Amino acid sequence: MAQLEILEFPDRRLRTKAAPVSVFDSHLQQLAADMLETMYAAPGIGLAATQVDVHQRLLVLDVSEQHNEPHVLVNPQILHAEGHQVYQEGCLSVPGIFADVERAGKIRVTAQDAEGKPFELEAEGLLAVCIQHEMDHLDGKLFVDYLSPLKREMVRRKLEKTRRQAEPEAATA
Repeated sequence: MAQLEILEFPDRRLRTKAAPVSVFDSHLQQLAADMLETMYAAPGIGLAATQVDVHQRLLVLDVSEQHNEPHVLVNPQILHAEGHQVYQEGCLSVPGIFADVERAGKIRVTAQDAEGKPFELEAEGLLAVCIQHEMDHLDGKLFVDYLSPLKREMVRRKLEKTRRQAEPEAATA
C-alpha cells in the first residue's frame, strides 16, 4: 500500500467532475486500499478519489472511533434524503478550516463495492454527513462552497499564507 498526495484548495483539479467507474479490477481495489491508508494517516474520516487526483466516482470513509469500520463506495448515488442537520465540517483538502454546513439528516445510498457488487446503505448523523461531503467532491464541490464568498476568500488567503510560511521551513529541513 502507498500513501497518496492529497490536493489542497484552491487547486483547480478539485473542481473536476469524476467519471463513473466501469472497470472493477485489482487496480481499483489497490486504489481503494491506498486511499484508506492515506485517509487514516492524514488523519481523516473520509476521502474521495478526486482529492488524490483520480477522477473516478470512488470514495472511502470510516467514522468509527477505532478506525475499524472502513467503507468503500463506488459510483454512489443518494436514493433518498430527509431531514436536516448542521455539522461542523473540516476537510483534508482544506486543512485547519472548519465551518457549519447544513445537510440531510438521514440518507439512503446505493453504490458498488471495490469488486463491483451493488449494495444499499442507510446512514444518519456523522456517517450521513461524511457520505454527502465526499460525494460533493466527486461533483467538484467543496464544503467551502457552502460558505459566503467573503468567508471562502478568507479561507483561501489563510491557506496560501500557511503554505508560504511552510515553504522556508521545508527548505531548511
